[in-house]
Amino acid sequence: MNTSRRLLIGTTLFVAAGFKGPLLHAAPKSLVRVWKGPSCECCDDWIQLLRGVGFDVQVSAQGNTDARVRLGLPDRYGSCHTAQVGGYAIEGHVPIREIQRLLRERPKAVGLAVPGMPIGSPGMDGPQYSSRRDAYDVLLIDPVGRASIYASYR
Repeated sequence: MNTSRRLLIGTTLFVAAGFKGPLLHAAPKSLVRVWKGPSCECCDDWIQLLRGVGFDVQVSAQGNTDARVRLGLPDRYGSCHTAQVGGYAIEGHVPIREIQRLLRERPKAVGLAVPGMPIGSPGMDGPQYSSRRDAYDVLLIDPVGRASIYASYR
């Protein structure tokens, strides 16, 4: 059975804590490697969201900056954690649906980034932020380091 068919059959809609929309399950055996600071709670929240939709997650509590450089993401797109999935870099609090879209579409790119730590993005949406929401863009980073808007959250 091909991956698209498995994903279609395995799709389940649910509402995760603090998220107001449907999430799809990850393709079976999708491994996400994450590099983050050892005490970063917002990174831990983002990781739990990944696990909640079926991604296998391997966490290193150090080396975020080194991972970003190794994966080819310019520092200007930096955030508090860096990840890798399906050959792509994921920088910062990228929404899961955009990661899933990236893995479906497979564009020629280094990966996705949400620079900084916008409040209201996945992992930065806990009760301590009340109902605050910052507008932010998910950027698609091309092989030479240029960004284009992949998705906007307003």
